Amino acid sequence: MRPALLRDDRVLGWVTALGVTAVAAALRLPGLGRPHDLVFDETFYVKDAWTLLNLGYEAQWPAEPDPGFVAGQVDTYTDRASYVVHPPVGKWVIALGLRLLGAQDPVGWRLGTAVAGIVAVLLLTRIARRLTGSTTLGATAGLLLAVDGTAIVMSRTAVLDGILMTFVLAAFGALLLDRDRARSRLLATTGPPRAASRWGPGLGLRPWRLVAGVLLGLAVGTKWSGLWFLAAFGLMTVAWDVASRRRAGVRSPRLGTLVRDAVPAFASVVVVAAGSYLAGWGAWLRGSGGYGRAWAAMHPGEGVTWLPDPLRALWHYHQEMWRFHTTLTAEHPYAAHPLGWVLQWRPTSFFYESPEPPEQACGAERCAQAVTSLGNPVLWWLAALALVACVWWVVRRRDGVAAVALTGVAAGWLPWFAYSHRTIFTFYAIVLLPWLVLALTCAVGRLVAWGRRNDRTLTVRAVLVGLATLVLAVSVFYYPLWTAQVIPFRTWQLHMWLPSWV
Repeated sequence: MRPALLRDDRVLGWVTALGVTAVAAALRLPGLGRPHDLVFDETFYVKDAWTLLNLGYEAQWPAEPDPGFVAGQVDTYTDRASYVVHPPVGKWVIALGLRLLGAQDPVGWRLGTAVAGIVAVLLLTRIARRLTGSTTLGATAGLLLAVDGTAIVMSRTAVLDGILMTFVLAAFGALLLDRDRARSRLLATTGPPRAASRWGPGLGLRPWRLVAGVLLGLAVGTKWSGLWFLAAFGLMTVAWDVASRRRAGVRSPRLGTLVRDAVPAFASVVVVAAGSYLAGWGAWLRGSGGYGRAWAAMHPGEGVTWLPDPLRALWHYHQEMWRFHTTLTAEHPYAAHPLGWVLQWRPTSFFYESPEPPEQACGAERCAQAVTSLGNPVLWWLAALALVACVWWVVRRRDGVAAVALTGVAAGWLPWFAYSHRTIFTFYAIVLLPWLVLALTCAVGRLVAWGRRNDRTLTVRAVLVGLATLVLAVSVFYYPLWTAQVIPFRTWQLHMWLPSWV
């Protein structure tokens, strides 16, 4: 059941959320075509998205295609399928921008990810508001995501991880709506004499849980790391059902959840997600030109023989992709162990150039133009402290918001430690960012509550306003490095606070 506070300020909640979303758009959309170059892994995903749009599958390009592509020669691809190692859903999102604006304009390359990043801010604002019961805390969470450097860079670069973050966040929002509606229905259908029932009532169709299943399938269809969120959120939604039945007075809430909710939950989340994931491969399955599509016909009696040929070929392709992901050990100067992600120890340089002539470019002896996937360091360091505090609040106080934050961080971060031997990057941590922000928002809410209880409201507010001002000031300071603005080289050096950032 929604808190009365939220029902009473519904209009204000939406006005605030849209205002924060407007801030996010203002930080992401201007200069979206800068730099006029394929940045980092855009060299893969933009061209893959363009051939998906035109052929229905990712195709090969001639040698050294990037200069010609950037110059507007975007149709030099061949009809030979390219071996790619990520599912197609995220590339279809990028393809939407290409469909609207074409491939000749870098804004078209990045429009899909920019919209996804803006939507993520709206989603987090509404999610945090619903979790905390506070419009102010919801706006705080949304604003922190809106001004963070990693979020801005990933919204302005046509790569997959920001899209993954948005799908995961949307899926969680759907499960949160399902939790509140299921709780309201349980409270409405229990009560004397039914409150003493052993299992409680069944809840029938739960459409928001089905929506979550679809979104989680799309997340996995963007990058396989979405599987960890599928597992974590599946367990979390069942845990919420146990808590809801306990609150409704059911005598055996765990058994009631097992009997009434577990099987429908599995079908709604896992089975629906599997169908959604498979639908993401629809063009590959319907066509005949995709990489490995003809494998089953060329290898009769091999593989999973009870599957139809298209699915048998797809399964074999997945085995090849899995081998790639688990054995990738190529050297890269910006590879980063996951232990340092939350502290932004080794951010990823997506683009760097020294424009010439410097006197005209920036009015200095040497210029720099960079796109650096570096989170706002003050925000991330504060969030790391809040994460530690959330562990305490979950253990000692069973804080629900803290538990949600830890669940998201665990799903997006901990699995990477098992693959730390392979080449991985700090920008993968974009999927952690909403949950780190929720941890920080939880800490803010607890500090405000502590101030009220101990007559320290003015002191706490002064500290929080000071920290918020510092976070915003740091975002303003680093914004040129997130948006490829041309600055003096000495100014760029002043942004490199740690040797590991260079």
